[in-house]
Amino acid sequence: MKQAVGKAFRGLLMTLGASALLAALLFVIANLWVLGQTHSRIEHTLPLCGGNRVGIVFGTSHWTRSGVRNPYFDARMSASARLLRLGRVDHLLLSGDNRTRFYNEPVTMWRDLRGRQVPDSDMTLDYAGFSTFDTLARAREVFGVDQALLITQAWHLPRALFIADALGLEVAGCAVPSPSRTLSGEWRLQAREWVARVATLGDLYLWGREPYFLGPLEPLEIAPRSWEAWLFPAAGDPAAGDREG
Repeated sequence: MKQAVGKAFRGLLMTLGASALLAALLFVIANLWVLGQTHSRIEHTLPLCGGNRVGIVFGTSHWTRSGVRNPYFDARMSASARLLRLGRVDHLLLSGDNRTRFYNEPVTMWRDLRGRQVPDSDMTLDYAGFSTFDTLARAREVFGVDQALLITQAWHLPRALFIADALGLEVAGCAVPSPSRTLSGEWRLQAREWVARVATLGDLYLWGREPYFLGPLEPLEIAPRSWEAWLFPAAGDPAAGDREG
């Protein structure tokens, strides 16, 4: 009897071990697949990023849980403002979480960018970007974006690019420069991102995730580039006749 029980227990352990090994293998393969599908479209040198009209900026908290300013937030805002100045993008879609009146990522980004001399006309706020998936789905379905530059940290970009591909967006990734001061728990962010990539495959191919909230179409109002305004004056522009004459 004891031998039978021992044999059954060993068999159970072997089955559990094999299952754990298979799960770990699938976990690694899923991550490598996402990375392999996207790495060639990630640019790590800021002035070489872009050539897109729209830059999508992903929201994150302004402050860390320890009460200090979040260096990843600062890096995204600094890079976004610089990309506009360099002419690598013409308009920023600021998308983030606004679940409560006390936590508003889009407005926080907007205020920060205004402080960096980014004009209001070059920014649109998306208040329902509750996740990377929601941000990208709403960019297409609500704001009419079909091509964009994704602006975020390098470890976040593979998942964002992969989701965008699945949603039919034509995108490239701009990895913002690493902040001079990193968070003590950065390894947790990296580990969470590995898990999130696997979960994304389930969202896209198994349970058919839908955005939390969409709404009516609100196409972005992108100000024309200076040379476009000069070459193609708007109808009714009183100065157009002077230039043409």
